[in-house]
Amino acid sequence: MQLDQQIHFLTFATADLDAARQFYVNGLAWKPLMDVENEIIFFQIAPGVVLGFFEAGKFAEDIGVADAPSISGATVAHNVDSRDAVRAVADAMVAAGASVLKPPQPGAFGGIFHAQVRDPNGLIWEIAHNPGWHVEADGTVVLA
Repeated sequence: MQLDQQIHFLTFATADLDAARQFYVNGLAWKPLMDVENEIIFFQIAPGVVLGFFEAGKFAEDIGVADAPSISGATVAHNVDSRDAVRAVADAMVAAGASVLKPPQPGAFGGIFHAQVRDPNGLIWEIAHNPGWHVEADGTVVLA
């Protein structure tokens, strides 16, 4: 058996589901795919890909451990078409309740221009523009 190289759900434990809902739904105007009060909220983020935030206690119960692990050592990235778009998206996320970790600036390699922000539950977002990379209409990411 070979595992297909694809992921359909990214689910993170969240200590404050209401803060996640406030940030993504009210702050960023995302529309939930499913929202179960006091339990979990899912968002369709790309064709075939869903992002979920699971209340930490219920997350721990679901995976069979005493305490839910915290989000650590991971980022999610949102690629945009310009440096100005990096600034605009970072500003919108901060206005919605994110905190700035790295303000918009040139990156260390490959012509990237990016910012990094943290959502109210600790998930780190990179907002990036790299003129050599792009996303095709079918969702395929092309790295040059």
